[in-house]
Amino acid sequence: MPTPRHAIRLLLLTALAGAAVPEGQRLAAQPAAPPPADETRLFTPDERTNIAVYDAVNRSVANINTKTTVPTGLFLLEVPSEGAGSGIVLDKSGHVLTNFHVVEGAKEIQVLLYDGSSHQAALVGADPATDVAVIRVAAPPEVLVPVNFGTSSDLRVGQRVFAIGNPFGLERTLTTGIISSLNRSLPTRTGRTIKSIIQTDAAINPGNSGGPLLDSSSRLIGMNTAIASRTGQSSGVGFAIPVGTLARIVPQLIQKGKVVRPDAGIARVYQTDRGLVVAALTPEGPAERAGIRGFRVIRERRRQGPFLAEFERVDRTGADLVVAVAGQAVKTADDFLSAIDVKNPGDQVLITVEREGHRLDVPVVLDAEK
Repeated sequence: MPTPRHAIRLLLLTALAGAAVPEGQRLAAQPAAPPPADETRLFTPDERTNIAVYDAVNRSVANINTKTTVPTGLFLLEVPSEGAGSGIVLDKSGHVLTNFHVVEGAKEIQVLLYDGSSHQAALVGADPATDVAVIRVAAPPEVLVPVNFGTSSDLRVGQRVFAIGNPFGLERTLTTGIISSLNRSLPTRTGRTIKSIIQTDAAINPGNSGGPLLDSSSRLIGMNTAIASRTGQSSGVGFAIPVGTLARIVPQLIQKGKVVRPDAGIARVYQTDRGLVVAALTPEGPAERAGIRGFRVIRERRRQGPFLAEFERVDRTGADLVVAVAGQAVKTADDFLSAIDVKNPGDQVLITVEREGHRLDVPVVLDAEK
């Protein structure tokens, strides 16, 4: 469907991520000349920081190419997507982090490492709700340089950041910028919203998706995932999934192949100015077991001439109004899901409801989402 003329569209991009390089180790593919005795005379402090970050992390960034199958009349055709995206080397076992949209539907995934070697990869796990995926390559440990994880809990607007990826297939390209804003929300195709998104003005272009966003200490603080643009090119508004979110998701993808989310057993709600009206509950689910009330379906029999017909009507008067989860006010379904998602299956959470003019805290033991 054509994009409206003045609408900003989110374009998902693909990128590679980097890992820390042992001190003194050089690029195998691009051996550098010995540094001058006194670099301070050649480079400014800012330039030395740029060089240090790139030298430390560029070998942790991979170029990801995929082949997908598309229908052409009566036949299926395998179509290559050169320079599709980027990836971040996670460990010596060959796990590589990238965006789900980079490898979605791929019949073949090729990963090009810093030394120029190409390796076929297999999908280990994916979480479409956060656009995160982990793939694995069977590469020798000596060419796998894992990235160093930082933290996203203490980031500041104005902080300098670095992006390394493969824009337009140009391998291990460095761009710099600042954090433009924090705690943005980014919708995904699953209907969920990724919270705490980092906004940056570092140049992000097609091919950067899946690549690392780094701080001045060469630590991973996010994974580049999207831009806002009218043209498809960088307009100075890029978005990255924070490393705090990645740290929660990646271990589950490696161990289980998917993210197991907690489920409160509330299947459908209606949003109002005062809170969320519970419309439907999962049968025998956590909320129903805890006594939370939704709409009631009442079956009635009425005589119509010589026949006795059965009708159903919905009684909305007794439904609970959800106003808070774990003491945190909720006004939208996304607020509710976000408050539940930070918990684990088996945790007990207090869901505050208004019922018949009274406010109640209902303890609900969360199940695993099916």
